[in-house]
Amino acid sequence: MKSTQYSEKTLDHFRNPRNVGTLEGDDVAVGRVGNPVCGDLMDIYVRVKDDRIADIKFQTFGCGSAVATSSMVTELVMGKTLDEALEVTRTDVADALDGLPPVKMHCSNLAADALHEAISNWRKGIKPELDTPDESAGCACVTGDLPITGIDELTGKGVYRELEDPSVLTDARTIVVDKGDASARLAIALTEHTPRVVFMTAGKEPAISDELKSELKRSDVKLLTESRMLEVKGELEVEKTLVHDLNEDEEYELVTDAVVLLD
Repeated sequence: MKSTQYSEKTLDHFRNPRNVGTLEGDDVAVGRVGNPVCGDLMDIYVRVKDDRIADIKFQTFGCGSAVATSSMVTELVMGKTLDEALEVTRTDVADALDGLPPVKMHCSNLAADALHEAISNWRKGIKPELDTPDESAGCACVTGDLPITGIDELTGKGVYRELEDPSVLTDARTIVVDKGDASARLAIALTEHTPRVVFMTAGKEPAISDELKSELKRSDVKLLTESRMLEVKGELEVEKTLVHDLNEDEEYELVTDAVVLLD
């Protein structure tokens, strides 16, 4: 196994994070760790009743490991006493995810630290208001789906949120982002108009029906797995996309004419 490879459990928590959000009220405290300018940033919210964690939410700005560890720590401590929660370590979180790549252990596995700070703030009566970091500074807010930079700016200029007539993309180098069965059907339909169709999914296989998986494999669509689009680039129209290879934990650019991201 390569040192950068994520476990299935880590990928699951990244794709389907648990307990995402914020909490409010007099019985809530917040812990924040990380660097809001250039690194991962985690906010852990805890609601405390009878010295136990009655509820817990998180917001994370960062990579897949940061999201997964934040999600996992919320599951590990829900319902525990504050003292029990303080015993949870970074190693416990990584073990619960069936391991993390060594390069991610220290730079992204900060969730236990944020939890401990939240508990410390609760006991000190500290309830700071947390400012949301500027995404243009290099952080991406993760609340389930990872936002794609440039989507709004280039919608109608090569980015399509719906596509009724696939022929408008004749001969276009097109990436269709996995949004379920409808997106897979559209990718297959596009092959009648362009030989350059990529279907991109964050999982090891698309989140579509088995019948469509078979049809997709028989089609001329190029399947790009364990990949997540980070950014769409271009001046007046789409020119490139920035992609994160989740398996190799590397980023690279693809020359692209069109991106289809169904609502």
